[in-house]
Amino acid sequence: MSDLLDRHSTDSCDPNGYTVCRETNLEILFADPWLVAINKPSGLLVHRTGLDFEATTFAVQALRDQLGRPVYPAHRLDRATSGVLLFALDREVLPALAMTFETGTVLKHYVAIVRGWPEETFQIDYPLKRFTVADGDGAPTGAVQEAHTAVCRLGSVELPMRVDRYPTSRYALVGLTPTTGRRHQLRRHLRHVHHPIIGDTTYGQGRHNRLFREQYQSHRLLLHARYLHLTHPITGDTLHLSAPLPTDFTNVLKALTMDTGTFGHLSD
Repeated sequence: MSDLLDRHSTDSCDPNGYTVCRETNLEILFADPWLVAINKPSGLLVHRTGLDFEATTFAVQALRDQLGRPVYPAHRLDRATSGVLLFALDREVLPALAMTFETGTVLKHYVAIVRGWPEETFQIDYPLKRFTVADGDGAPTGAVQEAHTAVCRLGSVELPMRVDRYPTSRYALVGLTPTTGRRHQLRRHLRHVHHPIIGDTTYGQGRHNRLFREQYQSHRLLLHARYLHLTHPITGDTLHLSAPLPTDFTNVLKALTMDTGTFGHLSD
């Protein structure tokens, strides 16, 4: 079922430059006796972490308070990423739900705005080092793991603004389908192919991020978890969970003349 509640306010930034989510009413995308899915705003941590001791609002606690019962996250989204986030409502359901993610049977689809014009469709098969506890928020030092992402260009624009050495600047809207789930995989993969995500203060390019802040008032990572398709661990039904693009994302697309109306499936 769908229960549209008030959106989060995202009117301040953390030390890394990302928008920080302050309020606690969450948009419920799906709920039944065993599962609940939300449209996580950019700037909201999933749960308490040692990487940010100053954070006071978390999706787990906010949803627990909103529903009046415990919730258990089945997967993770970076703080700066918005979109579909799935929880178990029963601790006994969590192992079966988590197993669907671990075995790669969950289809995940994201959209992002990136620098440059990528090829129309291509695969990124580039191994990534695993993050260890000792790494904190530094570079990963763990074992190398295989990582795969499918990329599809959905739209493009060329702005009459000089950011680098060229007189114009190119950007694209891309669809991303990862088949592995490494930490920061999409952000690291897109940096590897020289098309970093706009708003990424870790793997992106500061000059382009600055342009979007100053010209389009965009203070977030432009990465959104749009779809999640999986088999329900209890009923066996196929779940198609989708999270509409948030206003701060669609406003940028419209300003770039890449209106979501051109990609009707994104604005549903």
